Amino acid sequence: MTEPAGGVAKQELQDFLRTADTLTLDDRRLLVRQALVLIEQNYVHRPMKEAMHAVNPVQRLRLLAQRLDRQTPGTMGPEWRFHAELSEIFHSVRDLHTNYLLPEPYASKVAYLPYLVEEYCTGDERHYVVTMTVEGFEAPGFGPGVEVTHWNGVPIDRAVEANAARFAGGNPAARHARGLESLTIRPLIMHVPPDEAWVVLTYVDADGIVRELRERWRVTDNLPSFVDADRLTAAAVAQGLDLGTDEIGRAVRKLYVPQVATAHETVHGARLTAEPAEPGDEPPTTMPSIFRARSIVTPSGMFGHIRVFSFNVNDPGEFVVEFVRLARLLPRNGLVLDVRGNGGGHIHAAEFLLQTLTPHPITPEPAQFVTTPLNVRLCGRHEENPSGAVDLGPWCPSMNQALETGAVYSGGFPITPVEGANAIGQQYFGPVVLITDARCYSATDIFAAGFQDHGIGDVLGADDNTGAGGANVWTHALLKLLMEQPSPEEDSPYLPLPGQANMRVSIRRTLRVHDLAGTPVEDLGVVPSHRHRMTRRDVLEDNADLLARAAELLAARPVRRLDVQVGADELTLTTHLVDRADVYVDGRPRASADVTAEVVTVPVTGVGSARVIRVAGFQDGELVAARTVMPA
Repeated sequence: MTEPAGGVAKQELQDFLRTADTLTLDDRRLLVRQALVLIEQNYVHRPMKEAMHAVNPVQRLRLLAQRLDRQTPGTMGPEWRFHAELSEIFHSVRDLHTNYLLPEPYASKVAYLPYLVEEYCTGDERHYVVTMTVEGFEAPGFGPGVEVTHWNGVPIDRAVEANAARFAGGNPAARHARGLESLTIRPLIMHVPPDEAWVVLTYVDADGIVRELRERWRVTDNLPSFVDADRLTAAAVAQGLDLGTDEIGRAVRKLYVPQVATAHETVHGARLTAEPAEPGDEPPTTMPSIFRARSIVTPSGMFGHIRVFSFNVNDPGEFVVEFVRLARLLPRNGLVLDVRGNGGGHIHAAEFLLQTLTPHPITPEPAQFVTTPLNVRLCGRHEENPSGAVDLGPWCPSMNQALETGAVYSGGFPITPVEGANAIGQQYFGPVVLITDARCYSATDIFAAGFQDHGIGDVLGADDNTGAGGANVWTHALLKLLMEQPSPEEDSPYLPLPGQANMRVSIRRTLRVHDLAGTPVEDLGVVPSHRHRMTRRDVLEDNADLLARAAELLAARPVRRLDVQVGADELTLTTHLVDRADVYVDGRPRASADVTAEVVTVPVTGVGSARVIRVAGFQDGELVAARTVMPA
């Protein structure tokens, strides 16, 4: 087998590990004590996780701390074993928000094999195939489409399940998905290095010949995140991210699709177009690491398809503007919105996006702290928003009261500003189908829950559930900064961590709204309204059957239209499947008209000088479309 010398810089795993031990015994003791602070006093899901999964992470950390206190530098054992034990304690709560993040040199690296393996189903039987290889990698009879039968001599299905048991995941679908993806690619910031130096893959080639491929694990630098979660910024404070999925997504772009790997969140030099997408076209985007938009041709017709790879952006407003621009270039008769493998990111970006797809006002998910003395103290320091990045004032009264009443959780208040979640209103008027899978997590779980709770459209699942991560996550470094605002405290419980190590913790849990109001997203996730089992054509032919199923759902839904032209004293409405229009000018009702033709004129004195115009369209008394116009 061969692989080009150029391109991705890499080294073999064993060579990397020889240079990786850097922590002293005192460093290890400090890390465990800081983990105790986060898990015992900040971790919002601890009561539920201990009950649901019969685990006791606090006691395990205390025992580890006790053992370390008995050790000496000569008896403390190899560093990888310490990382493995501390990581396993974090993994035991099955929460992809709550992690021990390994120090350098692990933190910036990813371990990988030069191929990806995905699964498809025939009935209830799973099959595993190679879908991509690193550019230039070759082996006899090996490439996309070969079926994998064994992994290091173990039947592949059993190997995936054994691997799944090692990694966090709130439900069986989520654990299985992570067990599969971590077979071939592992970000070392949160996964201890593989135990084996190499992997023996047994596969059947295109001629039906059973072959074996032995490949060593390699290590390379990963692409950096667009968002610095350790800085005191609005993006860091509103983080809802499965870091593992985000790290894997960046590594896959670097290794397998380097043409869309960018160093910046927005590429301002992109050659954009205002022309509607023809069949099969992909309009260029300023955010190629975030979006892929295209017009797809299916047996049910031509529809739009937007893949949202991540919500992990610094500017949620810019994110929404680019989504709307792309959606306007796609067919109006239906949109497939695909968030598979999206580990989340900025909670505001996820909830801001919902308004663009529905005429109804958006209710952002409320969030709660667990009421510990440290969280009460933390909220109190930010009751008046001294940093300008986080206003915890709404939570303070219920947090203070909880110390008297014994309430486990604070009151629930939205992380996402209600005004921002409803600032521009509906922008796409065709039906929308949302595609999810078990790797959807965090802000993406919040988005999928909001999509379902607001009745926007059908949810088509490639798995039985989303990843079920319902929380806002803060890093240890961010918590330390928050405790230093508006001025440092000498008795802060958060101490600097050695070797650029870090930790993350679910700090606020999110709850669903409307019919499921009060239901936590964590561990429950979003159950799709329709289920599709991935086929061989899906994994090898760009999701052909999955998109065809989504198109069937779109074709069964009505396509509406509500365009508004503003004159000095009138509005001209162009509509479809709307029989009444109500007009609001600067928040006040000004007119209501029956719509009896495709184009109608509605007199509204002085409307041309309005700041905000909202036209609500109804059919048979039901709100079905809404257009917000800002003439100025």
